[in-house]
Amino acid sequence: MTGTFVGMPTFPAAARAALGNTQLRHNLAHATGTIRAKRQRLVDEVNATSDWEALRVAGTAVKESALRSLADRLEQLESALVANGATVHWARDAAEANAIVTSVVQRHRADEVVKVKSMLTQEIGLNEALAAAGVAAWETDLAELIVQLGDDLPSHILVPAIHRNRAEIREIFLAEMARVGRPAPPELTDEPAVLAAAARAHLREKFLRARVGISGANFAVADTGTLVVVESEGNGRMCLTLPEVLISVVGIEKIVSTWSDLDPLLRLLPRSSTGERMNPYTSTWSGVSPGDGPQEVHVVLLDNGRTRALADEVGRQALRCIRCSACLNVCPVYERTGGHAYGSVYPGPIGTILNPLLRGVGHDEQIDSLPYASSLCGACFEVCPVRIDIPSVLVDQRVQVVDARRGSVPRLTLRLGHVAESLAVKGATVPFSRPRLLATAERLTGVVLTLARRFGARRWTSARDLPVAPAESFRAWWRRTDGGRR
Repeated sequence: MTGTFVGMPTFPAAARAALGNTQLRHNLAHATGTIRAKRQRLVDEVNATSDWEALRVAGTAVKESALRSLADRLEQLESALVANGATVHWARDAAEANAIVTSVVQRHRADEVVKVKSMLTQEIGLNEALAAAGVAAWETDLAELIVQLGDDLPSHILVPAIHRNRAEIREIFLAEMARVGRPAPPELTDEPAVLAAAARAHLREKFLRARVGISGANFAVADTGTLVVVESEGNGRMCLTLPEVLISVVGIEKIVSTWSDLDPLLRLLPRSSTGERMNPYTSTWSGVSPGDGPQEVHVVLLDNGRTRALADEVGRQALRCIRCSACLNVCPVYERTGGHAYGSVYPGPIGTILNPLLRGVGHDEQIDSLPYASSLCGACFEVCPVRIDIPSVLVDQRVQVVDARRGSVPRLTLRLGHVAESLAVKGATVPFSRPRLLATAERLTGVVLTLARRFGARRWTSARDLPVAPAESFRAWWRRTDGGRR
């Protein structure tokens, strides 16, 4: 299985390759368009009776309050979990988290685990770490199962297999299911209900056999020690209740202060992600309940760069993210390139800021390319349920990338760049300070752009549209209309 984005090219190179895949672009346009329309209907429904923007503000306040008192809230969460019978572990990075989980699994002599969909376990490469220890980690979310069976990588936060159509999924099930468990029926069609039934039958034997389950958490409530997972299929509920042992790996930014703080978030998340009023399955657990569910519960609280992000005054707002994927579904860049081009389990607009925040800039060209993977159109901020100003963070990160790499740029290159910039600015002052000369330049704009398009700007126009000169300049329109008829 591939399972890792290590060694991915920079975003421009990966995006150029993705743009040439017409089937990929068709799949993405269809899927994101459908999700956008569903979300908008639900937002309009809220606005008909109350105020969607007020709900966004409330959700933002909940997350921001918890982040500003993060140390206290984490200690409160630990105390509540321990009081409820859970074992709490602290992990600074991916290696520590993987070692903790692997140790627990091995102590129970388990050679397989079932997993709830978790981007955090993908972030740390947990499946690969378990495989190295001889443990098979089975993904039970339908889309994650498709990715795993297809020896593929996720390309979307909500729908990891969004780049696959149902005919491709049928072929994957027929070719791969038998290799790792119950085979797909030979008469399998590409009808969604039939594909879902095949996945259900394939996974059921794993649910009933596995002794260890692994999950993440959408939210962690500090005052009650409650972890929350929301999902649409019921596979998460199976993983959280059937195994004898449950291990939950939770990013420290998932915390909220009180149970009532869940209210706006559980209204924002389903509407922003799946276009539903509520999630079909919302599971909560607070430790061990004798005779009910797992009798041994471990919670791994993971940093892995989150305190680095918290220290960034502009970028820290990214830690408010509730992983709804709304920003991906409206992003014109994502819709044309797909998630793989971002080289991370966190693709799209949120990935362009979260990866540099968690891992730092100036040491990896692939990471440093991500803040530039945006047109800065602002659509991502408009739909973000917790009001993360992604464009502002991107601009700030571009500054950080330039500053971090400044020392590696030859001084002569920098000096020549400054000279060229200075000459360009000084040259522009000539026509702008002479009205007649500026008027002449305006009349020649169309000719200059035509020549540039044909001869001098091929590198620019290979990836961008060079604007067409207007048929009439503002100066000419002003004279023709007598100053806009004042």
